[in-house]
Amino acid sequence: MPGLAEIARIAGVSVSTVSRVLNRRAGVNEETRQRVLAVLTDLPYTPRGLGALQRTGVIGLLVPELSNPVFPAFAEALETRAARAGYSSLLCNTRSANMCEEEYVRMLLARGVEGMVFVSPEITNVEVPVGEAPRPGYYTKLLDDGVEMVFINGATPALDISDVAVDEQLAGYLATRHLVELGHRRIGFVSGPSRSLPSRLKRAGWSAALEEEGYESADSFVAHGPFDPAGGAAALGRLLDTVAPTAVICSSDQMAIGALREAHRRGLRVPAELSVVGFDDIPFASYCSPALTTLAQPIEQMAAAAVDELLQRLDPDSPRRRGGSYSRVFRPRLVVRESTGPAERC
Repeated sequence: MPGLAEIARIAGVSVSTVSRVLNRRAGVNEETRQRVLAVLTDLPYTPRGLGALQRTGVIGLLVPELSNPVFPAFAEALETRAARAGYSSLLCNTRSANMCEEEYVRMLLARGVEGMVFVSPEITNVEVPVGEAPRPGYYTKLLDDGVEMVFINGATPALDISDVAVDEQLAGYLATRHLVELGHRRIGFVSGPSRSLPSRLKRAGWSAALEEEGYESADSFVAHGPFDPAGGAAALGRLLDTVAPTAVICSSDQMAIGALREAHRRGLRVPAELSVVGFDDIPFASYCSPALTTLAQPIEQMAAAAVDELLQRLDPDSPRRRGGSYSRVFRPRLVVRESTGPAERC
């Protein structure tokens, strides 16, 4: 990739303007910023960007958002692990209003990062026909150009990329088994967007556990929404208006908190009349009322495994360097609190 001066020449701006765009600093109008980003988009990928001739000691961390507490938790754990190994980190929020994930990747490469960790990469949110694998998009080009990457919760057979993940399908299964053992038969699934791979995997676990017992896992017991409290509240509302479940499993704690709010708004007692299970075990889960039963993912261990794998792949003396992909799956842990209880109406 050309240096800052060459990027500035192509874009018709100053080197300092390119620097401000790459560092997301104020003082650049939108038209100029888009012109610089367009130049970056047209440039080829490269494993080390402007730092190709030397080790920079910097890695990129890409998370989808910062409003959901689980992603700042991942970012902090990743940064801590990298710092212990002597690396600095550049954090990118890939669902920000102004830039997409690919634009952030090009900016990171232009700043000389040695490798990147993607938390829930964009490929996990690509809508694909049933039975087809997600299309790899620009990730394949990154791999071909030697860019070292590790995914967290982004495994897909369409890509040969090292991945660290929590077993989402097992999470859905364990949550459902917990409710079945409490006597629930009409168990709904409050899902994230239909394109979300984690939601699809949790749904598969939910369906498998219900089918073991001969209970219904029809589409009518599934409602989709964004991964936030409003999405959870709206999705639960649709289920209550149609199939009237006695319990629901939510794709995230954020959605579950919204479901608790919707149940309260409708005068439903939790857990006496409706049991609610979340996923993530965010800090607020133990402090909401009632305290939320959830499936915890081991964020610190997953972050450590992802950073360690990336640094091994960056080490020229390591057998892991360009040594094929690596996969490690962590088991979720059921944390039983106050939001689940025996079924009173079935």
